Amino acid sequence: MRAASVALARRALRNFLRRPQLLAPLVLFPTLLLVVNVGGLERTTTLPGFPRVDGFLDFQLAAAMTQSLLLGGVSTGIAMALDIEGGFFDRLVASPTPRLAIVLGRVLAASVIAALQIIYFLVLGAIFGASVKGGVVGVLCVLAIGIVAGTGFSALGVMIALRARNASTVQGIFPLVLVVLFVSSAFFPANLLSSPADVVAAYNPLSYIADGLRQPIAFGNALAPMLEGLAAAAGVAIAATSLSVLALRGRLRQT
Repeated sequence: MRAASVALARRALRNFLRRPQLLAPLVLFPTLLLVVNVGGLERTTTLPGFPRVDGFLDFQLAAAMTQSLLLGGVSTGIAMALDIEGGFFDRLVASPTPRLAIVLGRVLAASVIAALQIIYFLVLGAIFGASVKGGVVGVLCVLAIGIVAGTGFSALGVMIALRARNASTVQGIFPLVLVVLFVSSAFFPANLLSSPADVVAAYNPLSYIADGLRQPIAFGNALAPMLEGLAAAAGVAIAATSLSVLALRGRLRQT
C-alpha cells in the first residue's frame, strides 16, 4: 500500500509540475488578487474595529494562501479527471495496485504542492515587507495548517472528479470555490462583515482556516486561533478523504 501510494504520488507530482495550465493558476490568480487588494484597500486598516496590523499585506497573505490552496484542490480534481478520461485510471484498476492507493497517492502529491504554495506566499510576503510575527514556530504552524487544508481541498477535488469523470465538470466548480471563499473571513474581519455574510462566515470552515493562517503572520502566536484553524483543516481533510474513498468504491462498482 505505502509503496504504491508513494509511486503514484511521484507520478502525480511529476505530471502536475509538467502541466503549466494546472500549476500557474495556483499562484497567478491569488497573487494578482493580493496585489489588487493590497494596492486598493490599504486604508481599510483604519476602519473602526479593524485589527491592528503593520500593513494590509500582513492581513491579506492568509487570504491569498487559502485561495491558492482551494485552487490546488480544483487542479488536483482536474488532473484526476484527465487520468480517468485518458484511460490511466482503468489501467490502474485492472492492475494489482491497491485501490486505496489511487486516492492516497493523488492526495499525498497534493500535500507536497500545498507546502510549496505556502512557502511561495511566505517568501512573496517577505520580499514586499511582511513578516511572520510568530517567528519560526509561526512559520511551522502556517505550514502545518496549509498542508492539512490543501490535502483536504485536494481530496474534495478527487471526490468530485470520481463522481463527474470529466475535467470540464471539475473545472466548472471554480466559481463556486470563489463564492465559498468570499463568504468567509479570509478577506475581511468577521466583525466588520454585514448580514448575512457574517452569519455564513461564522459557520464556514474557511474562516477558521484563514484565521489560523493569519494569526502567526499578522499578530503572533496565539494558541486558540491556530488550534481552531488546524482543527478545521483536519476536519475538512478527514471528511473529504472519506468522501473520496466512498466515491472511488462507487466508481469501481460501476466498472
